[in-house]
Amino acid sequence: MSAPLRLAVWSGPRNISTALMRSFGSRADCMVVDEPLYAHYLQSTGLEHPMRKEILRRHECDWEKVVADLTGPLEPGKRVFYQKHMAHHLLPHIDRGWLDALTHVFLIRDPRQMLTSLCRVLPEPRIEDTGLPQEVELFEREYARSGVLPPVIDSRDLLLDPPGILAALCARIGITYDPCMLSWESGPRETDGCWGPIWYKNVYASSGFGPYREKSETPPTHLLDLEAQARALYDRLFIHRLHA
Repeated sequence: MSAPLRLAVWSGPRNISTALMRSFGSRADCMVVDEPLYAHYLQSTGLEHPMRKEILRRHECDWEKVVADLTGPLEPGKRVFYQKHMAHHLLPHIDRGWLDALTHVFLIRDPRQMLTSLCRVLPEPRIEDTGLPQEVELFEREYARSGVLPPVIDSRDLLLDPPGILAALCARIGITYDPCMLSWESGPRETDGCWGPIWYKNVYASSGFGPYREKSETPPTHLLDLEAQARALYDRLFIHRLHA
């Protein structure tokens, strides 16, 4: 087998990151991990998220042990290691050196739609909670290190043309596109984080990417300044997005 591909896919909240994990998990050559830094994030920040105690009990809280797994050997017969990351889980004190062993992909969503959804569960979000500052940091770090622009996927583009965008992504990261990535069996997975029953109900009910639906809602007026900050960061990534 060729050298393994450790694929770090960075996203903010209220995106289609779990569906994209399902897509790659449909590949016979791929293993997946779901938000491996989440427990450390909760332990370090003290945030009271749903199922906090269970997450801390069932998932690894030591970021160095997590990194050892993320950069370690793959399961027998697997060539791709898909790592679903929330970008804001990569806290400032976590060393960045291990990231050089990974191939990075960035998943983004229009800030207006993202914030409209996010404020339902987090009424007073900060710019850090969007994941966008961290995605820009990681994107620019990887570009400076490698001299190659990392792939950026806009969720709208992916939902409008799943086979086209997935094929373009596979070409960029050096694997063969497999049409099996367009569908999956509904229901939970052993690889889902223990928080799945709270956050993944729509994904549990799905068997493929749903159609794109434009939303007319807007964030509350007190979030307009935050939306402007988020859009400035989003635009820095959006100009580099993949096209089918």
